[in-house]
Order: sequence, then structure tokens, then C-alpha cells
Amino acid sequence: MNHFILLFSLFLAPAFADKESQKTNQNFSSNSASHKRLKRDWIWNQMHIKEEIDTPLPHHVGKITSSVRNNNAKYIIEGEYANTIFKVEETSGDVYAFERLDREKKAEYELTALIIDRRNNQSLEPPSKFIIKVYDINDNVPVFVQKVFNGSVPEMSPVGTSVTKVTAVDADDPTVTGHATVTYQVIKGDEYFTVDDSGVISTTRADLDRENQSTYEIVVKAKDAPGSSGDSSTATVIITLTDINDNFPVFKHPSFHFRVPENISVGGEVGRVKVEDIDEPQHRNTTYSFVRGDYRDTFEIVANPFTNEGIIKPKKPLDFEKVAEYRFNIEATDPTVDLRYFKVGGSRSISTVTIEVTDVDEPPVFTKLPYEFKVRENDPEIRTLGSVWAHDPDAAKRKIRFIRRRASPNGDYIRVSDTGIIQLPKPLDREFSSSYNITVAAQEILEDGRLSDRESHAQVHVIVTDENDNAPELVYPEEPRVCENAAPGKVIIRISATDKDEISPRGFFKYSLATEDSNFSLVENYDNTANITVKYGQFNRELAKIHYLPVIISDNGDPELSSTNTLVISVCKCNEKGNFTFCEERAKQVGVSIQALVAIFICIFTIIVFFAVIILLILLRKRHKKDLSGLGRNVAEIHEQLVTYDEEGGGEMDTTSYDVSVLNSVRKNGIKPELVPSPYAQVQKPPGNLTSGAGEMEMMIEVKKDEADNDRDLLPYDTLHIYGYEGAESIAESLSSLGSGSSDSDIDYDFLNDWGPRFKMLAELYGSESNEDFVY
Repeated sequence: MNHFILLFSLFLAPAFADKESQKTNQNFSSNSASHKRLKRDWIWNQMHIKEEIDTPLPHHVGKITSSVRNNNAKYIIEGEYANTIFKVEETSGDVYAFERLDREKKAEYELTALIIDRRNNQSLEPPSKFIIKVYDINDNVPVFVQKVFNGSVPEMSPVGTSVTKVTAVDADDPTVTGHATVTYQVIKGDEYFTVDDSGVISTTRADLDRENQSTYEIVVKAKDAPGSSGDSSTATVIITLTDINDNFPVFKHPSFHFRVPENISVGGEVGRVKVEDIDEPQHRNTTYSFVRGDYRDTFEIVANPFTNEGIIKPKKPLDFEKVAEYRFNIEATDPTVDLRYFKVGGSRSISTVTIEVTDVDEPPVFTKLPYEFKVRENDPEIRTLGSVWAHDPDAAKRKIRFIRRRASPNGDYIRVSDTGIIQLPKPLDREFSSSYNITVAAQEILEDGRLSDRESHAQVHVIVTDENDNAPELVYPEEPRVCENAAPGKVIIRISATDKDEISPRGFFKYSLATEDSNFSLVENYDNTANITVKYGQFNRELAKIHYLPVIISDNGDPELSSTNTLVISVCKCNEKGNFTFCEERAKQVGVSIQALVAIFICIFTIIVFFAVIILLILLRKRHKKDLSGLGRNVAEIHEQLVTYDEEGGGEMDTTSYDVSVLNSVRKNGIKPELVPSPYAQVQKPPGNLTSGAGEMEMMIEVKKDEADNDRDLLPYDTLHIYGYEGAESIAESLSSLGSGSSDSDIDYDFLNDWGPRFKMLAELYGSESNEDFVY
């Protein structure tokens, strides 16, 4: 819809424009018939005014006029500063400034002039813009951009060397001659420095020495209007002299004296000599040298780059017994000094150095370091390799004792006697270690026989030369296989060997088969390897699926050694392309070391001992059970009787002396037997006249509990203890048939057979004749 309105407007706009133009032309024709229009234009003078006018306000700026002749014309101005700073007289067009103007704040003002009809405020002329320019007067002093300037220049620089530049700014109009021109002048320090009209400060002398005065503070004045004594401003300039290497070092003392022990290490510090160099640290490059004295090979002097000191160090061990004092002269100089600034009399500085060596108790000194011996391996005749020797460097010349400190490899392979003799307790094996190293300590024997706590060390290196005492061994490949239909000459596998001895320089290993009666052949490659090939072809898997091929490998040593190694070759089924399709799994040969065999033996022995202990415990338990069956019955019989008796309940006191053998004897002899000690715990029934109570029963239970807890030989049948005590208050006394068996009355117990199977045991016991033998 919006696009349609826009398109409609584009079509109608020309039509309305044509109508308006026709209407305007008609009006214009009618007006032109009455009078002719005159051309009008703005007319005024150049607008300008000086700044800072000291006459009373307002200040006349200029006049705007127009060619319009109309008594009702009125002039007005518009703009940012109209009717505030600037105002216009309505009838005459004179423009006035009602404030004093400062060109440095604003150099020109842009206003708009209009002439209107005061009756209807209609514009009689199009508005016109005009500019009021402010003319400059020299009313500003040059001002430095900063109060303090800094500069630097190397000391001893030639005359005219630039130091730094100062800048002052004048706010006046630079287009007016002399108003913004700035000139500079050094008013303090002009004997050392000068400044040109551009503000560049330079030196006026070539002997400015930093070591005498390192900084200068000068004052520079800036003014305008050359040749006049107008106002001016000043600034301070601080100039620093940078250091150059123009001075030689000088010793602080004419001589130096040091004391040092004779056992000072090589490269240790004996002492320090100090020099003074007035240059800055980056220009202190002192070097020290010997002037007189034949000790250049004994000492050296190294300069410390941070402190510039000379550090005296020994280049070789000192010996009080040989030289007790050293005296020599040294010189300090600086090779980097600029010779252009060389000062007479300052090139050399010499000092005398005295070094006093003090005596100390030194450890023994070995005469030869290190010691090296060679020995053939497995040589039983060699017991002594040589000896080490050390002496006491002091005047006492004490005796020396030698001790072995460390050994590699660790073990008693090499010994050292007290006198330093290197001994072999047993022949050495090169295959175990090709070299043996020990550390031998030498200690002085004091006057009282003790060893000194100071000792020195020497390294003894024993090299074991090789003897051909190991035969070569086959490097077993992984499962060599061959097709059952392999053609003659087919390579099955490439074999190689290794030897613990050193490789003989005379050649390679030699390979051969232990027998020619096989379907395999061996072809040497003369590079320490050989190929196993098929000899005739066509293996028969029905006869042998695995072949064991003995291979002989010999070296070229002296004497020549050989070994026979078995190569296990599997015969497999293959497809037409010769790829293996089926091979029998064979047990892999795994070697077991001696340590593994010992571990296995220990495990087996431990298992045997364990089982022996178990068997012994079982036998002891059986013997214990046999001891418990003291009545000629086994445990099952006792258990059976107790269960039967427990079901019926014959009385409490019957269990205290329940012994079938006693009952049998009663039946047979008809007399009351003596009580036999029972293996079970017994509790006697207390007299009837004793009063019973809860405490008495509790005491009985506690006694039985203690007996069951402490006597390990008792059987774990609680029923044995339940009916062991009836109590003092029982009137019926015991009803147990076991107790009645001990009476003298003749009672017929056949009725027990009618009571059922539960009384079968009692019926058998009491229903038998008196002359029957009871067997349990």
C-alpha cells in the first residue's frame, strides 16, 4: 500500500507543479504590468576591530547597509554572539562591541545580517553572513612549555656539542611582524653553555669533567620583539654529564698480605685486592697482571665484574714443606680507557702481594692416579694384581694403612690389604662384569696406633679380558612352520645366534645340522645367520606333525666352542597359495631358572609340612576320643542311652552315677557294688534335713557351668547336667529305674515289654536272666 501511495504521488506531483507555475506566471504578468522590480544588494565596510581597546565601551566595529530604499526598513543581526557582545543600530546599521575582545581567546566572529520591514517583519533581502576579525596587539609574553628542562651530554665533549632544546610559545598573532617572534638567552651558566634562537643549548667548553662536576643548572630567558626590552619569561635547565671511560684504576693500598692454609683447594680464594676507579661501574674494566715474580703458574688473579676486585686463586696445590711464602708485584689497568682523554701519570698502578702459607695436617697423597690393572677371566693362578702406594706429605712421615671403601659391582671380588696390595680372592668372570672398580682410602697411623680421621681416596679400575669360555646359543625364533606340500629349497626360517663372549675378530658363527638324515637342509648366509630350507619336500603329517631339528653352532674362538640347539618345526596344512590353514598347538618351551626351581621346592616342602601337621592333629583327636570311651562303649551308645532315658524321665539323681557295667554286675552277683569313679561330673544329693532355697540351686548351676567351661574332656551333652540334682525339698525321692536296680528286692520287669518301643532298652536290661552276660 505504501508503494502505491508513493507511486501515486510521483504521478500527481508534476501536475500540481504545472498548475502552480501557471498561476504564478499569471500573477507575475499582472504585477509587471503595474511596475518593474529593482535588484537589491547588501553594502557594508570591512568588519574588523583591535583587541584590548582601552577606550570606553561600546566600541564601533562597522556598518551594514543595503540598497533597499524603504523608510520602514529595520536592521537586525543573528548569531551566537549577537545581541550580547555585538549589537546593531536598527536604522543606521552600525555594529558595536559591548565587551573588550581578546584575540588570543577568539580571533573572529561569524554573524548573520538581516533587513526586515518593521511593520510586518517581512524580510526585505535574503540574510547574509559576515565575519568580524579581531586585530592582534603584542600583549602576550613568551611562555616556556615547561618550567624545568633536562638534558645530558658526555663529559669532555667538544665545543658546540648539542645538549637539549627548550621551547617557549607566544600567544600573539604570528602573522604580525614581531608579535610572536621568540628569542632565547642563557642568563645563568653562560660560561659553560649557550642557546641559539631555535632553543638548542650547546656546550661552550671542551673540558667539562664529570668527576669534577656531574650536573649543571642553568637559566634560560625567552622574550619577543627583538631589540626591545619587552616582557620575558625564564626556565631552568638541568644538564647532566654522562660518564666516559677516561680514568685508570688505582690500588687502595701499596701492598697486600694474606695467610692461607696449604690444603686450600685449587681455584679457591686466597684473598682480594681492591682498586678505586672513579668512573661509573659500567666503565670499570680492570685487569690484573703479574709484574715481578715467578709465580704465574701458581696463582691467577680474576677480576670480579661486580666489585672490580681482583681475586687471587691458586692454580695448583700449595705445599708448606716446599714453599712457605710467596711475594710478587701485580699491576691494575683498564685497557678500554679512551686514550683521547688520557691523563698524565695515571696509566699504571702497582702493588706488592705477600702470601703466607700455613702448615696443616694433610691426608696421605697417592703417587699415581688412577690405578688400572688387567686380568684374564677365570684364571686361577692370578691372585695379586699389583699395589697402590701413598705417603704422608707432612714432616712427621707417618705410616699409611689402606682400606677398601666402595666397590662396583658390590661384592667381595677385589680385596685390598693393609699395605695396599690388590688381591683376587677368586677368579673373575667377564660375563658377569667386564670391569670392576673399587675406591681405596689411605689413612695415616698416629703415634698411639689409632687411624687419623683425614683420608684420601684413589680409584682402582680392573679390566677383565675375555676368554672364549661360552659356546654360542641359538636365538630361538617364534614357532617355525612349514607346509606339508612345501617344494624343495623352500626357506622355512632364518636363524641367528648370540655369544656371551666377545665376537671373534676371525669371522662369523658356523652353522651345521647334527644329522643329514632329515628333510631339512641348512644354508649359511655368511652374516652370522643361516637359512633352514626344505630338502626333499612333501612332508607326511600322518607320520610326524612336529620335527625336532638339532642345529650345531660353533664360534671361531680359541679354543673353538660349539653347542647343539634343537629347532622345533611344525608341519601345517596350507592352501594353494601356500598360506597356513591349520597347525597343531604345541607346548611352548619355557626355561626355568635355578631361583624359580628353589622357590618351587620351598612351596612343595611347605605344603607337605602343612598336611603332616593336619594329619597329626587328626590322630591326636582320635586318640583323645578313644580315651573318653573308658567304659568300653563308643560315644554313639552313650548318646543313644541318654536320649532314651531323657524321653521317659526316671529321676533327677539317676544320671549322677549312670554306669551300665555296674548294673550288670548287680544283676549277676546280687550284691551292691562299690561306686566306680564316673568320667562325668557328679553332684551328691545333700541330706534331707537341709533346707533348700533358690540360692542353693543357683550355686549348683554355677558349679556345673564352671566344670563344663574348665574341663575340656567332658562331652558337650547338656542333658547330662540337667537331672544331676533333685533338691532338698523333694518328698517322692528318685523314681529312676537305674537307682532301683541296686535294691535287693525281686521284681518282675517283663511288663516293660508291654510298654512299647520306648522302654525296649529297659526291658532288655531288666527282663534278662541273672546268668546272662551283658555285652556292650
